[in-house]
Amino acid sequence: MVIVWKFGADVDTDQIVPGRYAPYMTSEEALRSHVFVEARPDFAKRVRPGDIIIAGPNFGCGSSREYAPRALKLVGIAAILAPAFARIFYRNALNLGIPLFEIDLTTVAEDGQEVELDLEGPDIRTGGEVYPLPEPPDFVRRIWDAGGTIEYYRQTKRFPGEE
Repeated sequence: MVIVWKFGADVDTDQIVPGRYAPYMTSEEALRSHVFVEARPDFAKRVRPGDIIIAGPNFGCGSSREYAPRALKLVGIAAILAPAFARIFYRNALNLGIPLFEIDLTTVAEDGQEVELDLEGPDIRTGGEVYPLPEPPDFVRRIWDAGGTIEYYRQTKRFPGEE
């Protein structure tokens, strides 16, 4: 079982990690303690590896900071589910191997709720209900399985789609 961290619409990268905490101004390790430092001050202390984020549309909007999804990976977020993602955030998360699913579960999930995430299904299970998640393309699943685009290349010596 993992915990749902629920957010609304238009969560921008400055809410995920404010610019003043950029790793080039602090450190890569410091990213962990600054995730949602203003939007949800308790997040960095309470989030556990495997937890998921369920949010409204336009998650990751704002600047193209790669360290925003990097910080979410560092704290162990297993997946992010939202009806839509900002394009650059989506690509940065994919490059880091963070599973993103375009689906709106904000009306069925509660903040702090325990759920089961099955990335192989893929689905979310809670309270006897099963919510199927959109099946990712094969190349996306291979990138997730490898841990990101760079790891995929290191393991295969090919770019996704060059099979």
